[in-house]
Amino acid sequence: MANEITVFRPLLAGLDLTDTVVTFDALHSQTAHARFLVEDKKAHYIAVIKGNQPLLHRQLKQMPWRDVPLLDKTRATAHGRDEIRRVKTATVARGLDFPHAAQAVQIVRRRRTITSDRVTLQRVYAATDLAAHQADAPEIAHHVREHWGIGNKIHHVRDTTFTEDASRMRTGTAPRAMATLRNLAIGALRLTGYDNIAAGLRKHSRDATRPLTTLDIT
Repeated sequence: MANEITVFRPLLAGLDLTDTVVTFDALHSQTAHARFLVEDKKAHYIAVIKGNQPLLHRQLKQMPWRDVPLLDKTRATAHGRDEIRRVKTATVARGLDFPHAAQAVQIVRRRRTITSDRVTLQRVYAATDLAAHQADAPEIAHHVREHWGIGNKIHHVRDTTFTEDASRMRTGTAPRAMATLRNLAIGALRLTGYDNIAAGLRKHSRDATRPLTTLDIT
């Protein structure tokens, strides 16, 4: 995890990020990252805050969210789950201990697993330097959905379809090489029109020439 934190700045240093909204998970919700984006890159950020930032997470959690009106609500069904997201945002005049923070965000995710009818409720908190006149709740919710969409399209597929977590390859560069090959397969299938990666893999497994044809097309 430490390596991911240290490469954040070098990876973005050469990019023109002026007025770009950068989203990142709790691991990268570091004060140095926020300052780098706003002060050096003239960009904006939406930072998810979790337990690795305990004081800030407590600050966000203890805000009077009951008094804040619901500003955005969306519903989506995918991967065997029915999910409702409710978003509230609040302008932060002072007191939030994170660089350039202008708004606090609360996202409540109610997720129902369709096969078992099991319901879970999760509250996610975030901070952003975007002021209310720059981004309202629906726009912030859109950025967060796009960010989580990466996990659904890549990480979820790698974890479930390719059972990556169960892989016993642990030594040397083998895990990285296999992750690269999985990403190659996912990318190639999506470029040829497959939204369902599992179905695409099944179809390709029935004809040894199909993988070569797909890779040749891409």
